[in-house]
Amino acid sequence: MSATATNGAKHVGQALRRKEDPRMITGRGRYIDDISVPGTLWMALVRSPEAHARITSIDTSGAAARDDVVAVFTADDLAGDFAGPMPMVWAPPGVEIKTPENWPLKRGEVKCVGDPVAVVVGTDRYSVSDAAEQVLVEYESLPVVVDPEKALEDGAPLVWEQFGTNRTHEFKLAGGDIDAALAEADVVIEQRLVNHRTAGAAMEPRGVLVDPHADNFTVYSSTQIPHIARFVLSLVVGIPEDRLRIIAPDVGGGFGSKLQVYGEEALVLALARRLGRPVKWIESRSENMIAAHHGRDQINYVTLGAKRDGTLTGCRARIIADLGAYQLLLTPFIPELGFPVMGGCYKFPAIDLAFEGVFTNKFCTDAIRGAGRPEATYWIELAMDKLAAALEMDPLELRRKNFVGKDEFPYTTPLGISYDSGDYDGTLDRLLERFDLDAFRREQAELRERGVHRGVGFSTWVEVCGLAPSRAVGPQGVGLQAAFWESAKVRVHPTGTATVFTGTSPHGQGLDTSFAQIAADRLGIDPQQVEVIHGDTDQGPWGWDTYGSRSLAVGGEAVARAAEKVQDKAKRICAALLEAAPEDVELVDGKYQVRGSPDKFKTLAEISGAAHIPPQELPTDIELGLEETHIYDPENFVFPFGAHACVVDVDAETGKVVVVRYVAVDDCGPAINPMLIDGQIHGGIAHAIGQALYEQVVYDSEGQLVTGTFVDYALPTAAELPSFETDRTVTPSPVNSLGVKGIGEAGTIAATPAVTAAVLDALAPLGVEWVDMPLTPRRVWEAIQSAKGGVAA
Repeated sequence: MSATATNGAKHVGQALRRKEDPRMITGRGRYIDDISVPGTLWMALVRSPEAHARITSIDTSGAAARDDVVAVFTADDLAGDFAGPMPMVWAPPGVEIKTPENWPLKRGEVKCVGDPVAVVVGTDRYSVSDAAEQVLVEYESLPVVVDPEKALEDGAPLVWEQFGTNRTHEFKLAGGDIDAALAEADVVIEQRLVNHRTAGAAMEPRGVLVDPHADNFTVYSSTQIPHIARFVLSLVVGIPEDRLRIIAPDVGGGFGSKLQVYGEEALVLALARRLGRPVKWIESRSENMIAAHHGRDQINYVTLGAKRDGTLTGCRARIIADLGAYQLLLTPFIPELGFPVMGGCYKFPAIDLAFEGVFTNKFCTDAIRGAGRPEATYWIELAMDKLAAALEMDPLELRRKNFVGKDEFPYTTPLGISYDSGDYDGTLDRLLERFDLDAFRREQAELRERGVHRGVGFSTWVEVCGLAPSRAVGPQGVGLQAAFWESAKVRVHPTGTATVFTGTSPHGQGLDTSFAQIAADRLGIDPQQVEVIHGDTDQGPWGWDTYGSRSLAVGGEAVARAAEKVQDKAKRICAALLEAAPEDVELVDGKYQVRGSPDKFKTLAEISGAAHIPPQELPTDIELGLEETHIYDPENFVFPFGAHACVVDVDAETGKVVVVRYVAVDDCGPAINPMLIDGQIHGGIAHAIGQALYEQVVYDSEGQLVTGTFVDYALPTAAELPSFETDRTVTPSPVNSLGVKGIGEAGTIAATPAVTAAVLDALAPLGVEWVDMPLTPRRVWEAIQSAKGGVAA
């Protein structure tokens, strides 16, 4: 990032407090449930209690007879209200993906518990739920399959008879000669790893309110993707996009579970059109657990080969992904999304990947924080630990021996992925400055003599984010039927304040603050004078929204470039006002001044005033007004990286795991706001510790969800987490002028292998070699007993 680009960057890099926080912490946030429209009707869904069954009859008469019920509809009643089913948008060249029709209300059969079969609309929020219980549905039960490996066996019950198989697709990628690579290895290790199913568990469940006005519709939705939602809802409900306005107000967390367009959104819109009245739906927590998409749910078979000295020769992985019963927007693509970093930080001469998607009678999986990269990092990092043990080599020494060197970037992997920049030794060095491993090992030995089982685990991770470029990810690339550029408009008002319109749509990332910092430096004003507008498809240019840690690397870069255009125009106007050449005008300390003559200057307010109310000396060839738009499509992804260490204590009598210490060194390029970076890292680590130790979406053998509330689905609280120790190195990306790489998913990607490795390290003296997540007390205790020759794990 050049000095001229930001003219000193007075605000970028500063730990400014979030502009969003005052309204949030004083209860003045505006969420879906805070929005009221006169005459609103409420929607409740009748959901299937069966995991797989034919619908033999639906009796709506009891609900329809109620005075507080306006209408009751089944799929047949609404057949003409939809132009098509809910779409899936991945079509990789040469790969057939079995995609059944997925209608907002189910027809003929239900495929998982929670499938909606009827909808009740009434005047009271709570009475419609009571009315929904009066809709009588008869089912004929069908065989159920919930285990993805069993679903692939001959004779397994079929989720969709029409396909004759539960295998949704196969997708293979390879680079280098994997057979030769493993044949030349002196040591080959194999490991089966389970990355279990988790929920997004956002603080705010989903909600939708549709307000119709003649043929126009305003849709308020708790979503990460308002622009994509408008496009998809237009296709599904058959309303032209110009008549749809989607607004995402304050969103109480998303974590990928709101990177989706759900059937409930389409239903509310269709009902508002049919009834000509506002319709609202707010899901309960149990609905959120059962019918908001889940994440992870992979089984990985991993093979690594190495020479006796630790030099890696090859990596092979078979990934079996449980996709659930349907294909949502990105369902079959999420397991593959991690493929660009499935070689980790390491120089593998050959990489061979095979993905298999599987239908089961569960709700769909899709993107949850990290989306494919946590799963990839989990298996590569733990496999590296197992390889080190087989080589009788220190795990960190093995990593260092195979790191891509700092001077080898940009580095092209065997899969043809170009890592932009990195310094993997640098982050590990910084980590070990903060974490004295020799001292830890001495302490560990002393504690073991006293019966305390303490362990440490490491994760040296790299991720791919900044989703784009469109050429790589779009139809002509890996096959997503979308583009991934981002837009921004920067408008300076006559008084010199500014508004930034961004196509990204934050839900907790602090973009109101960081984007204001970026624009302020380039305009020469204070961030408090910059308002950031997002989440409204009628405000600003089209955008591609927020996911994949793309907000800053793509959306923020678009803001920077739009603000640069405004600065260039402001210099032209200033030059005309001061009778100077535009190239002689520079922005210094908030003043547009003539180089060498600091007493000759104009403020942005004076320049913008002239742009809006032109004086005589303003040339007529300068277009009036002061605003610019930029659409940015990156040339490459960005690849943040880091090194994390986790210390745990394990109680051998109960199996309970306590995280004692967590140290994270991350590199996401130059900081826009260090405070925001720390916040994202803290949240990401907490998310991953939750998966590693506590969280799991569980279905029983009959397809019933047994973790449908927070009584059964355990989440970590502050009481279970240590104070995280964070540090950073700075390796700018050459992809964008900000040099930034993204950080929102880093902690989630890094931490599950670090936690698991720490538990395995603690249990090694007890003979425990492997435990799959979640590392609950019971699972850990059973592993200890099994190692002793007692109960089977």
